[in-house]
Amino acid sequence: RPSGRQFQRFFDEFFGQDPRGGEEGEEGEPFDDLARSQGSGVIVSPDGLILTNAHVVASVNMRTAEEERATSVRVVMQNEDTYDAEIVGVDLGTDIALLKIEGRDLPYARIGDSDEIRVGEWVMAVGAPFGLQNTVSAGIVSALGRASLGGMQNTYQDFIQTDAAINPGNSGGPLV
Repeated sequence: RPSGRQFQRFFDEFFGQDPRGGEEGEEGEPFDDLARSQGSGVIVSPDGLILTNAHVVASVNMRTAEEERATSVRVVMQNEDTYDAEIVGVDLGTDIALLKIEGRDLPYARIGDSDEIRVGEWVMAVGAPFGLQNTVSAGIVSALGRASLGGMQNTYQDFIQTDAAINPGNSGGPLV
């Protein structure tokens, strides 16, 4: 929720009323304190397994140090088909999550062999940054075997570093 009155007109115009006032929002539903997140992902099997980042669907409650998963996940495909997804697994340490949607014969990407990639190779980051669907940014592999990127303390310390733009909403999309 934004602080101050600067977003009052935005909320009134697009959602009905200011959420801080406890009024009704879109479709008459009351505003609540639930956070919303968006990210990208990639289908990795024809039966609907989707690989994404853990932070897209889960987080750690800083007061209790317990994992909190999203209560619902909706997947919107490129053709705008929409599916409710089940969270199959989350590993916050490596920032990986696996989702499942009901589907058959879905187009999917095969996971590449990261041992084959080399520093200096061109790569593309695919996703939906800022909610803009179907975007691609290009860059190179800057380094391999990076550890503790961004101050993260991880058990697994073998990250691929790239300079391909990865903006909010791109999280979970493939690096090709």
